[in-house]
Amino acid sequence: MKKIKITKGVGTGPTPLSAFDAALFNAGIGNYNLIHLSSVIPPHHEPVVEQVADNNDVSTYGKRLYCVYASAATVERGTSVFAGLGWVMTDEEPKRGLFVEHTGHSREEVQNQIEESLTSMVSYRTENYDKIESEITGAECIADPLCVIVAAFYENQPWSSE
Repeated sequence: MKKIKITKGVGTGPTPLSAFDAALFNAGIGNYNLIHLSSVIPPHHEPVVEQVADNNDVSTYGKRLYCVYASAATVERGTSVFAGLGWVMTDEEPKRGLFVEHTGHSREEVQNQIEESLTSMVSYRTENYDKIESEITGAECIADPLCVIVAAFYENQPWSSE
């Protein structure tokens, strides 16, 4: 079974883009080029929550990173933002599943969206699914622009043979 690592980060910066980069860096994936995937978990892959810390590993710099992610940003002081991923796996082998990504202004709002989306998505599929799981992060904007991110990533690849 291959791991799909789920990590999260919060970042601030002088611009929303630099806050996004800081959130990626704090999630441990700041030196990759992200390739945003849709939300289908292939067979023989398992989501695992694991904080990643390989930003100082120069061998990963610039590689492609296949991922599903949710990010939310704000520039308004006193405003909170939340981002979350939810997933559900089949209860039969080979296990496979679905991701959803949502954002909002409270943990409860994001959790409710995750549960509603996944409940709907499994309702018209023929497989049986286990319980819905999720990972959510959030923060309040104090001064500088703020970004929060939750990312599930599969694997990284170089751009050419190394």
